[in-house]
Amino acid sequence: MQTGENEQALRKIIDFTRLLSVAILIIHYYLCFYPAFREMNLTHKVVDHMVLPLAKMAIFKTVLVAKLSVLLLLVVSLIGSKGKRDEKIRPKTIITYCFTGLLLYFISSLFLALPLTVKMVAALYIVITAFGYLLFMTGGSLLFRMLKLKLGSDIFNKENETFPQEERLLENEYSINLPAKYQLKGKERNSWINIINPFRGMLVGGSPGAGKSYFVIRHIITQHIAKGFSMLIYDFKYYDLSRIAYNTLQKHGGRSFYVINFENIMHRSNPLEPETMLDITDAMESARTIMLGLNREWIKKQGDFFVESPINFVTALIWFLKKYKGGKYCTLPHVIELSLVDYKDWFAVLTTEPEIEVLINPFISAWKNEAYEQLEGQIASAKISLARLSSPQLYYVLSGNDFSLDINNPNEPKVVCLANNPQKSQVYGAVLSLYVNRVNKLVNRKQQHKCSLIFDEFPTIYFNGIDNLIATARSNKVAVTLAVQDYSQLKKDYGREQAEVIMNIVGNIIFGQVTGDTAKQLSERFGKINQQKESVSINSSDTSVSRSTQLDYAVPASKIAGLSSGEFVGMVADDPTNKIDLKTFHCQIQNDHEAIREEELAYQDIPSARVINLNQVMMNYQRIKEDIRMIKEAF
Repeated sequence: MQTGENEQALRKIIDFTRLLSVAILIIHYYLCFYPAFREMNLTHKVVDHMVLPLAKMAIFKTVLVAKLSVLLLLVVSLIGSKGKRDEKIRPKTIITYCFTGLLLYFISSLFLALPLTVKMVAALYIVITAFGYLLFMTGGSLLFRMLKLKLGSDIFNKENETFPQEERLLENEYSINLPAKYQLKGKERNSWINIINPFRGMLVGGSPGAGKSYFVIRHIITQHIAKGFSMLIYDFKYYDLSRIAYNTLQKHGGRSFYVINFENIMHRSNPLEPETMLDITDAMESARTIMLGLNREWIKKQGDFFVESPINFVTALIWFLKKYKGGKYCTLPHVIELSLVDYKDWFAVLTTEPEIEVLINPFISAWKNEAYEQLEGQIASAKISLARLSSPQLYYVLSGNDFSLDINNPNEPKVVCLANNPQKSQVYGAVLSLYVNRVNKLVNRKQQHKCSLIFDEFPTIYFNGIDNLIATARSNKVAVTLAVQDYSQLKKDYGREQAEVIMNIVGNIIFGQVTGDTAKQLSERFGKINQQKESVSINSSDTSVSRSTQLDYAVPASKIAGLSSGEFVGMVADDPTNKIDLKTFHCQIQNDHEAIREEELAYQDIPSARVINLNQVMMNYQRIKEDIRMIKEAF
């Protein structure tokens, strides 16, 4: 215990040790220069009787041993000494004092060989040795009073916020493995981001330029194609991802490659294939997807009368065409053209199908009661929205049937790319949402091929039931990857509730630089770690330093907001057969930039699937209009 008595006793021991050091130095002077002292009448019989016998002791045999003994006792006394610690003391000052002192202390021995009188040699030796002794003692006392703090060396607390990460490469037939580097206590170490269970959902986020596509999405595409996955890619900025997929598929093969592109027409596919719509609920899902995709503000108003009415209207059109002549005319272009028919003729046509009577009953009731304004409002919402899709090129792509949308059919696995254009994303996004909705219905089944669904800039399409797909498709070997820029983007386009479900249901999260609520949510999700804290208290008589540990965020929101391009934070999910203890990561993903550049230079362009001209497109456009005219005349 540090009582007053103990401190006083320690101080006495220190003082005695230093006194002993000085005493040995004085005795060394007396013995070494006894003739000089005698010549100056500075000797005494009593002193001689006490001191001269000490010359036989080992420490006084040579000058060097005597000096080393004095120095050793001085060092011991300095180690045990206490004094007010001072943060202003610099190592340079200490080194200067100690080095100069030692130099003078030991170099003084050279004066013993000088051809001078005994008195002069004694004077020079004693003065220089004593001066060196005092300098070294001053430097030593400064050394043990120096206050070494780390308070200013790590102003951003980087070292404290580092933590161990997974350094093993864990692979299986489904995994995605990204090499990375991370910092741990000031040292750079190699690590791996091991997404060993992609079927639990993947959310990739980051502001523009954070490196989502270059550092993450491209590797998901290449590794999953290499492992034999069938794939659906929503390529918002065609053909950034499609080109990667096509050229990777050329190396590995085994699957057909298709592109849905409304500007540079490649393949044709009918998202309303009558064979895939088993009951009217499928038609209702398709109608909801296309209408909410065209009117994104309706997503937050689902259930309102003037939102549900147009959806029911389009559902009735789809199901009628599905039932009419075995679904011969069941395509989205036919639905659009049928919606433009005068509602009086429309009633005559639709009342022939009993399954949709409940859907059109409110419209007929409004017509019979002469509520024409209400009826026009109900129908016009659908007409105006669908009219935006009235394009010869869209009609051409949507009315063909080059391939089916069951992309994970074991007999014919496919890689399908849905091409969008940022300048026309609102219109194209609605149609592509319909493709996604139909693919969702077909892939989430038992005994199918392993499948990967990748959505770049996910909020630009409307995917009704994405949470259900992530929650249930794991057992059916369907991996879903969603790329977003920010949580607020999801909230804007999907509503707060749906955005929260998407954010919380995915098992694997990889995020680059984001700010605001997104950064706070991620920081809380990653949890806290033990961090060392240091504080100093300085007063007039003493300086005290206290160190403690406390739990604090492993990756604070401010750090997430300042991530560099290619630097990601996140958390991975494991499975029962392959446990991962270190799930959280904060690292720099390592891309071989030169190898990727050379690979891209060798890429082939995606070949055109067909040669078409404007006449073909226009003839198809007119044929669809003629089909609807014939249906109307038949009733």
